[in-house]
Amino acid sequence: MRSKLFVPGSRPELFAKALAGAADALSFDLEDSVAADRKAEARKTMREFLLANAAQAGNKTLIVRVNAMDTPHFAADIDAVVQPGLHTVNLPKPGSVEDVRAAVAAIERAEAANGVTQKVKLLLNIESARGLRMAAELAGAHKRVCGLQLGLADLFEPLGIVRSEVSAVRQAMFAVRMAAGEAGVFAYDSAYANIKDEAGYRAEAELARRFGFLGKSCIHPSQIATANEVFRPSNEEIAHALKVVAAAREADAKGVGAYVVDGKMIDPPFVARARAIVATAEGLGLLPE
Repeated sequence: MRSKLFVPGSRPELFAKALAGAADALSFDLEDSVAADRKAEARKTMREFLLANAAQAGNKTLIVRVNAMDTPHFAADIDAVVQPGLHTVNLPKPGSVEDVRAAVAAIERAEAANGVTQKVKLLLNIESARGLRMAAELAGAHKRVCGLQLGLADLFEPLGIVRSEVSAVRQAMFAVRMAAGEAGVFAYDSAYANIKDEAGYRAEAELARRFGFLGKSCIHPSQIATANEVFRPSNEEIAHALKVVAAAREADAKGVGAYVVDGKMIDPPFVARARAIVATAEGLGLLPE
């Protein structure tokens, strides 16, 4: 999931184009991009879309960002969008472990009511000071949680932190990545609002990749290619990872704990990283014959 494109749930004319586009995942939004008087219409539109053959037959990860749990829209959103075509619910602003568990319970009820047999996962937005402090606890609250998504605008703006302050971005990224690592889930990067600033988007995506994030959100199709490029393992990375995995297999057979590949000392943490790179490359069809 190198790239995840936000699509307003109230704009069905964009759905087919998004499905045909290059983003690995689509995040249909019922929250910020939908006006209050169009919430009911948008959730009905999303329900019909998720039940359609086009959505269920596609190869993209389908996500819906619902409204927060403390709004009057959350329950209706869950009941409408937890359908056979949905993979993940994106939950804004979870404030406690109890919030996460209550969201899971709501998803489970909707699965039972709507005949959903494949368990829907939960992606948690970390976009408040409290959420950042509790990120590891939130991520570990339930096995349905698959990842933490950083929301820098919501996190920074109320605190008066400049969104472009790289030192602040670095600290927030590191905190979320460590929390995700503790819980054994992925970390996903924030949106970047300045669509015209291609260099800024790329720089932030590259930083997120160096920090071990899975991918970056896109608010416009023009950002997709950059995200896909940045979060793609390079040919050199893939080649080295294949060597490490092969050397690990040979070392395991011989009972050797540490060894050298391309002049670098290799032990279990490096093997784990190499296997992750190989798995990503395999999923993208990048492994050599």
